[in-house]
Amino acid sequence: MDDAKAWYQSKTVWGGLIAIFAALMQARGHAIPFQEQVGLADALTSTASALGGLLAIYGRLTATRAIASVDRNG
Repeated sequence: MDDAKAWYQSKTVWGGLIAIFAALMQARGHAIPFQEQVGLADALTSTASALGGLLAIYGRLTATRAIASVDRNG
């Protein structure tokens, strides 16, 4: 895999978390249909990506130090 992304941008991670949540809910007597799980995964992925972007912008705007390149050659 050459293209990396943050964990919260992964539908696989969100799908896994939702599957665990759905299983726990079913054990308590509340079933979540598969189609709703898929929609929830899409919504959470989009929301988490947007929040990650907002956090990055906020972090840069409130930073007190400039970004500088690092000379690793000594």
